[in-house]
Amino acid sequence: MASFNYQKICQDLVSQLPSKQRDVIERRFGLKSGERETLESIGKSYRICRERVRQIEKSSLNKIKKNTVVYKDVCKEFNRYLKNAGGIKEENSLLNELGEKQYQAQVYFLLTICGEFKRVSENDDFKALWAVNDTAVEEAKKIVKQVETELNEKREPMSLRNITLETGQKKQILESYLEISKRLQKNSEGFYGLREWPEINPKGIKDKIYLLFKKVRKPFHFTEVASQIPGSLVQTVHNELIRDPRFILIGRGIYALKEWGYISGDVKDVIANVLTSEARPMTKEEIIQKVLQQRQIKQNTILMNLSNKKYFVRDNEGKYWRTPIQEA
Repeated sequence: MASFNYQKICQDLVSQLPSKQRDVIERRFGLKSGERETLESIGKSYRICRERVRQIEKSSLNKIKKNTVVYKDVCKEFNRYLKNAGGIKEENSLLNELGEKQYQAQVYFLLTICGEFKRVSENDDFKALWAVNDTAVEEAKKIVKQVETELNEKREPMSLRNITLETGQKKQILESYLEISKRLQKNSEGFYGLREWPEINPKGIKDKIYLLFKKVRKPFHFTEVASQIPGSLVQTVHNELIRDPRFILIGRGIYALKEWGYISGDVKDVIANVLTSEARPMTKEEIIQKVLQQRQIKQNTILMNLSNKKYFVRDNEGKYWRTPIQEA
């Protein structure tokens, strides 16, 4: 990005105005204070209505726009910057990159008087942005909706590389497009997803626990879980694991994610589920093998539950069924 003295350019542009018009412009765009003032606020200080302030602002900007020599090179550079970003840029990001902390008000003012750029106000789905034209805005929104649909189908965050493969967009342009969305967010690891997903925007200790399991991809003892989450208390972690249906107790103090295929319930419930799923009588060895895929327990514990005649019955071949009562 070319280097410009934004403050001097703006001072030169407003210096041509009468004092009242200059004051209105400086306050409306925050050229001195850095904070833009409302029409109503300025109107009160001059004891005039907000519509009169709007008229003063409009006529003042028209005067300034005639002096194109002072700022035409800045407009060309802004245009180049936006086109490199795919024709659009989220407003806060644009102001931070071009004006840094000190000259954001000046950049906003210059974007306005250039006259060739379109500012789109924020709404429920998109943040405020600047664009080279309406076509760029529509293209960006189309890509954002495409990515959102893809994420909803996959139900898991995606890396920027995978999204570029899906959309065919260049990395820099795609980042610019995704940045305008209120529905999509990027997490600390650089993955994109829906803002309400715990992987993207974790809320409290339970989501941090969930993310830890997702990252490590193996069962954990609750004390080990607590040791992996800075500032957490063992009892708090254990309580969340007990309460949250996303976690399944699979052994003595050992938990796993339900989404990995684990079923809830105690050992007899797991045995019953195995027999129901297989829909056939099973040998003791077959049942033990299946249950151990679901629980980290001793074989004797399985056998003890299997001997409960209230729930299970063994036939003449030594194979086990669920009891007729439980079948019903």
